[in-house]
Amino acid sequence: MRIAIVAPSNRIDQSLVEWVKAIAAAQFGNRPFAQRPELVFHPQCFLSSGHFAGTDRERAAAFLEVANDPAVDAVWFARGGYGAGRLLPHIEGALGPPALEKTYLGYSDAGNILALLMKAGVPDLAHGPMPTDIRRDGGEAALRRALAWLVDLDPETVEPSARNGAPAVAFNLTVLSHLIGTPWQPDLAGRVLMVEDIDEYMYRLDRALWQVLSAPGMERIAGLRLGRCGEIPENDPDFVLTEEEMARERCASAGVPYLGRADIGHDAGNKLVPMGG
Repeated sequence: MRIAIVAPSNRIDQSLVEWVKAIAAAQFGNRPFAQRPELVFHPQCFLSSGHFAGTDRERAAAFLEVANDPAVDAVWFARGGYGAGRLLPHIEGALGPPALEKTYLGYSDAGNILALLMKAGVPDLAHGPMPTDIRRDGGEAALRRALAWLVDLDPETVEPSARNGAPAVAFNLTVLSHLIGTPWQPDLAGRVLMVEDIDEYMYRLDRALWQVLSAPGMERIAGLRLGRCGEIPENDPDFVLTEEEMARERCASAGVPYLGRADIGHDAGNKLVPMGG
Protein backbone atom coordinates (compact mmCIF):
# COMPACT_ATOMS: atom_id res chain seq x y z
CA MET A 1 0.00 0.00 0.00
CA ARG A 2 1.38 3.40 -1.00
CA ILE A 3 0.50 6.38 1.20
CA ALA A 4 1.40 9.81 -0.21
CA ILE A 5 1.93 12.75 2.13
CA VAL A 6 1.38 16.32 0.93
CA ALA A 7 1.28 19.67 2.74
CA PRO A 8 -1.54 21.89 1.42
CA SER A 9 -0.95 24.51 4.12
CA ASN A 10 2.42 25.02 5.82
CA ARG A 11 5.73 23.25 5.29
CA ILE A 12 7.12 20.47 7.48
CA ASP A 13 10.65 19.78 8.65
CA GLN A 14 12.54 17.00 6.89
CA SER A 15 13.54 15.56 10.26
CA LEU A 16 9.99 14.22 10.58
CA VAL A 17 10.34 11.88 7.62
CA GLU A 18 12.49 9.15 9.14
CA TRP A 19 10.73 9.46 12.48
CA VAL A 20 7.31 8.83 10.90
CA LYS A 21 8.63 6.05 8.68
CA ALA A 22 10.19 4.36 11.71
CA ILE A 23 6.81 4.29 13.46
CA ALA A 24 5.23 2.66 10.40
CA ALA A 25 8.07 0.14 10.09
CA ALA A 26 7.72 -0.89 13.73
CA GLN A 27 3.94 -1.15 13.44
CA PHE A 28 3.81 -3.24 10.28
CA GLY A 29 7.28 -4.77 10.09
CA ASN A 30 6.04 -8.25 10.99
CA ARG A 31 3.85 -8.37 7.87
CA PRO A 32 4.99 -9.77 4.53
CA PHE A 33 6.87 -7.09 2.60
CA ALA A 34 4.08 -6.67 0.04
CA GLN A 35 1.60 -5.89 2.85
CA ARG A 36 3.67 -3.17 4.51
CA PRO A 37 2.70 0.44 3.81
CA GLU A 38 5.09 2.60 1.82
CA LEU A 39 5.10 6.22 2.98
CA VAL A 40 6.06 8.72 0.27
CA PHE A 41 6.61 12.34 1.30
CA HIS A 42 6.06 14.58 -1.72
CA PRO A 43 8.94 17.08 -2.18
CA GLN A 44 6.38 19.88 -1.99
CA CYS A 45 6.10 19.25 1.78
CA PHE A 46 9.46 20.99 2.23
CA LEU A 47 8.97 24.00 -0.05
CA SER A 48 8.68 27.50 1.35
CA SER A 49 6.86 30.46 -0.14
CA GLY A 50 6.26 33.00 2.59
CA HIS A 51 3.75 31.51 5.01
CA PHE A 52 3.09 28.47 2.84
CA ALA A 53 4.67 25.20 1.69
CA GLY A 54 5.06 26.52 -1.84
CA THR A 55 2.82 28.75 -3.92
CA ASP A 56 -0.88 28.01 -4.24
CA ARG A 57 -0.28 26.44 -7.64
CA GLU A 58 2.61 24.33 -6.37
CA ARG A 59 0.58 23.03 -3.44
CA ALA A 60 -2.48 22.35 -5.59
CA ALA A 61 -0.36 20.61 -8.23
CA ALA A 62 1.24 18.35 -5.61
CA PHE A 63 -2.15 17.37 -4.22
CA LEU A 64 -3.59 16.67 -7.66
CA GLU A 65 -0.48 14.70 -8.65
CA VAL A 66 -0.91 12.23 -5.80
CA ALA A 67 -4.72 12.25 -5.83
CA ASN A 68 -4.86 11.38 -9.53
CA ASP A 69 -2.02 8.84 -9.39
CA PRO A 70 -3.43 5.28 -9.72
CA ALA A 71 -0.35 3.94 -7.90
CA VAL A 72 -1.25 5.86 -4.72
CA ASP A 73 -3.76 4.21 -2.39
CA ALA A 74 -4.13 6.92 0.25
CA VAL A 75 -3.37 10.60 0.74
CA TRP A 76 -2.33 11.76 4.19
CA PHE A 77 -2.21 15.48 4.86
CA ALA A 78 1.05 16.40 6.59
CA ARG A 79 -0.19 19.13 8.91
CA GLY A 80 -2.64 21.94 9.44
CA GLY A 81 -1.96 25.66 9.67
CA TYR A 82 -3.43 27.88 6.97
CA GLY A 83 -3.60 27.75 3.20
CA ALA A 84 -5.59 24.70 2.13
CA GLY A 85 -8.73 26.72 1.46
CA ARG A 86 -6.86 28.82 -1.11
CA LEU A 87 -6.36 25.67 -3.19
CA LEU A 88 -10.02 24.74 -3.65
CA PRO A 89 -10.57 26.70 -6.90
CA HIS A 90 -7.48 25.01 -8.38
CA ILE A 91 -8.54 21.52 -7.27
CA GLU A 92 -12.24 21.57 -8.10
CA GLY A 93 -12.91 20.06 -11.50
CA ALA A 94 -9.42 18.55 -11.74
CA LEU A 95 -10.03 15.32 -9.83
CA GLY A 96 -9.86 12.26 -12.07
CA PRO A 97 -11.41 8.82 -11.42
CA PRO A 98 -8.38 7.59 -9.38
CA ALA A 99 -8.87 10.47 -6.94
CA LEU A 100 -12.36 9.28 -6.08
CA GLU A 101 -11.15 5.82 -5.06
CA LYS A 102 -8.54 6.80 -2.48
CA THR A 103 -8.50 7.10 1.28
CA TYR A 104 -7.84 10.61 2.66
CA LEU A 105 -6.92 11.56 6.21
CA GLY A 106 -6.32 14.85 7.99
CA TYR A 107 -7.92 17.53 10.13
CA SER A 108 -7.61 21.20 11.04
CA ASP A 109 -6.94 23.27 7.89
CA ALA A 110 -7.04 20.08 5.78
CA GLY A 111 -10.77 20.07 6.51
CA ASN A 112 -11.13 22.49 3.60
CA ILE A 113 -10.03 19.79 1.16
CA LEU A 114 -12.01 17.10 2.97
CA ALA A 115 -15.13 19.24 2.48
CA LEU A 116 -14.46 19.48 -1.26
CA LEU A 117 -13.89 15.72 -1.44
CA MET A 118 -17.15 15.12 0.43
CA LYS A 119 -19.03 17.14 -2.18
CA ALA A 120 -17.25 15.11 -4.88
CA GLY A 121 -18.62 11.90 -3.35
CA VAL A 122 -15.34 10.38 -2.17
CA PRO A 123 -16.34 7.55 0.21
CA ASP A 124 -13.18 7.04 2.28
CA LEU A 125 -12.42 10.25 4.15
CA ALA A 126 -11.59 10.75 7.79
CA HIS A 127 -10.85 13.50 10.27
CA GLY A 128 -7.85 12.31 12.26
CA PRO A 129 -4.16 12.58 13.18
CA MET A 130 -1.48 13.82 10.80
CA PRO A 131 2.30 13.24 10.66
CA THR A 132 3.25 16.40 12.57
CA ASP A 133 1.19 15.18 15.54
CA ILE A 134 4.17 12.96 16.30
CA ARG A 135 5.70 15.96 18.10
CA ARG A 136 2.89 16.08 20.68
CA ASP A 137 2.99 14.28 24.01
CA GLY A 138 1.65 10.84 23.12
CA GLY A 139 2.13 11.63 19.45
CA GLU A 140 3.52 8.24 18.48
CA ALA A 141 0.27 6.61 19.64
CA ALA A 142 -1.67 9.12 17.52
CA LEU A 143 0.36 8.16 14.45
CA ARG A 144 -0.14 4.45 15.08
CA ARG A 145 -3.88 5.11 15.30
CA ALA A 146 -3.84 7.01 12.01
CA LEU A 147 -1.81 4.33 10.25
CA ALA A 148 -4.09 1.57 11.54
CA TRP A 149 -7.00 3.35 9.89
CA LEU A 150 -5.17 4.15 6.66
CA VAL A 151 -3.90 0.60 6.21
CA ASP A 152 -6.66 -1.52 7.76
CA LEU A 153 -9.63 0.84 8.33
CA ASP A 154 -9.38 -0.42 11.92
CA PRO A 155 -12.73 0.32 13.65
CA GLU A 156 -11.01 0.51 17.05
CA THR A 157 -9.40 3.79 15.97
CA VAL A 158 -12.79 5.46 15.41
CA GLU A 159 -14.38 7.92 17.83
CA PRO A 160 -16.73 5.75 19.94
CA SER A 161 -19.98 7.55 19.14
CA ALA A 162 -19.21 7.38 15.40
CA ARG A 163 -19.02 3.58 15.34
CA ASN A 164 -22.80 3.13 15.28
CA GLY A 165 -25.87 5.18 14.58
CA ALA A 166 -26.19 8.21 12.32
CA PRO A 167 -23.26 8.97 10.00
CA ALA A 168 -20.90 11.57 11.40
CA VAL A 169 -18.59 14.30 10.17
CA ALA A 170 -15.92 16.24 12.03
CA PHE A 171 -14.35 19.62 11.39
CA ASN A 172 -12.32 22.26 13.09
CA LEU A 173 -15.02 24.76 14.05
CA THR A 174 -13.21 27.82 12.71
CA VAL A 175 -12.44 26.12 9.39
CA LEU A 176 -16.05 24.99 8.97
CA SER A 177 -17.36 28.47 9.77
CA HIS A 178 -15.16 29.87 7.00
CA LEU A 179 -16.62 27.38 4.51
CA ILE A 180 -20.17 28.58 5.18
CA GLY A 181 -21.53 30.46 2.17
CA THR A 182 -18.81 29.24 -0.19
CA PRO A 183 -19.29 26.74 -3.04
CA TRP A 184 -17.53 24.17 -0.84
CA GLN A 185 -19.90 24.35 2.13
CA PRO A 186 -20.65 20.67 2.82
CA ASP A 187 -24.17 19.25 2.96
CA LEU A 188 -24.39 17.77 6.46
CA ALA A 189 -28.07 16.79 6.44
CA GLY A 190 -28.73 13.66 8.49
CA ARG A 191 -25.22 13.59 9.95
CA VAL A 192 -23.93 14.12 13.46
CA LEU A 193 -21.59 17.12 13.34
CA MET A 194 -18.52 17.01 15.59
CA VAL A 195 -16.47 20.16 16.03
CA GLU A 196 -13.23 20.98 17.84
CA ASP A 197 -10.88 23.93 18.04
CA ILE A 198 -7.67 25.27 19.52
CA ASP A 199 -6.42 28.62 20.82
CA GLU A 200 -9.63 30.57 20.24
CA TYR A 201 -11.33 32.97 22.65
CA MET A 202 -14.75 31.93 23.91
CA TYR A 203 -16.44 34.77 22.05
CA ARG A 204 -14.88 33.52 18.80
CA LEU A 205 -16.04 29.96 19.46
CA ASP A 206 -19.54 31.29 20.15
CA ARG A 207 -19.47 33.39 16.97
CA ALA A 208 -18.21 30.50 14.83
CA LEU A 209 -20.81 28.07 16.14
CA TRP A 210 -23.55 30.66 15.67
CA GLN A 211 -22.39 31.11 12.07
CA VAL A 212 -22.37 27.36 11.40
CA LEU A 213 -25.71 26.55 13.01
CA SER A 214 -27.42 29.57 11.40
CA ALA A 215 -26.48 28.50 7.87
CA PRO A 216 -29.31 27.28 5.61
CA GLY A 217 -29.68 23.52 5.83
CA MET A 218 -27.93 23.10 9.18
CA GLU A 219 -31.30 22.57 10.85
CA ARG A 220 -31.29 19.17 9.13
CA ILE A 221 -28.19 17.82 10.88
CA ALA A 222 -28.79 14.90 13.24
CA GLY A 223 -27.16 16.76 16.11
CA LEU A 224 -23.96 18.31 17.40
CA ARG A 225 -21.14 16.83 19.46
CA LEU A 226 -18.48 19.09 20.95
CA GLY A 227 -14.88 17.96 20.82
CA ARG A 228 -12.08 19.46 22.84
CA CYS A 229 -11.47 23.19 22.58
CA GLY A 230 -7.90 23.44 23.79
CA GLU A 231 -5.85 26.36 25.07
CA ILE A 232 -8.74 28.82 25.28
CA PRO A 233 -7.27 32.27 26.11
CA GLU A 234 -8.76 34.21 29.00
CA ASN A 235 -11.73 36.24 27.83
CA ASP A 236 -11.94 39.90 28.94
CA PRO A 237 -14.62 40.49 30.06
CA ASP A 238 -15.30 37.00 31.40
CA PHE A 239 -17.49 35.10 28.94
CA VAL A 240 -19.08 33.32 31.94
CA LEU A 241 -20.21 30.25 29.96
CA THR A 242 -17.96 27.23 29.49
CA GLU A 243 -17.51 25.87 25.98
CA GLU A 244 -20.07 23.13 26.65
CA GLU A 245 -22.60 25.55 28.12
CA MET A 246 -22.10 27.75 25.07
CA ALA A 247 -22.62 24.79 22.71
CA ARG A 248 -25.81 23.77 24.52
CA GLU A 249 -27.11 27.33 24.31
CA ARG A 250 -26.32 27.66 20.61
CA CYS A 251 -27.93 24.27 19.83
CA ALA A 252 -31.08 25.16 21.76
CA SER A 253 -31.32 28.46 19.90
CA ALA A 254 -30.90 26.73 16.53
CA GLY A 255 -33.23 23.82 17.30
CA VAL A 256 -30.41 21.30 16.87
CA PRO A 257 -30.00 18.38 19.31
CA TYR A 258 -26.92 18.63 21.51
CA LEU A 259 -25.60 15.08 21.82
CA GLY A 260 -22.69 15.52 24.24
CA ARG A 261 -18.93 15.44 23.85
CA ALA A 262 -16.73 13.93 21.13
CA ASP A 263 -13.28 12.42 21.59
CA ILE A 264 -11.58 14.65 19.02
CA GLY A 265 -9.31 17.67 19.25
CA HIS A 266 -5.97 19.26 18.44
CA ASP A 267 -4.13 16.73 20.60
CA ALA A 268 -2.70 13.22 20.60
CA GLY A 269 -6.01 11.76 21.79
CA ASN A 270 -7.73 12.79 18.55
CA LYS A 271 -9.83 9.82 17.38
CA LEU A 272 -10.76 9.05 13.78
CA VAL A 273 -14.12 10.16 12.36
CA PRO A 274 -14.93 8.57 8.96
CA MET A 275 -16.90 11.11 6.92
CA GLY A 276 -17.14 10.05 3.29
CA GLY A 277 -19.41 11.70 0.77
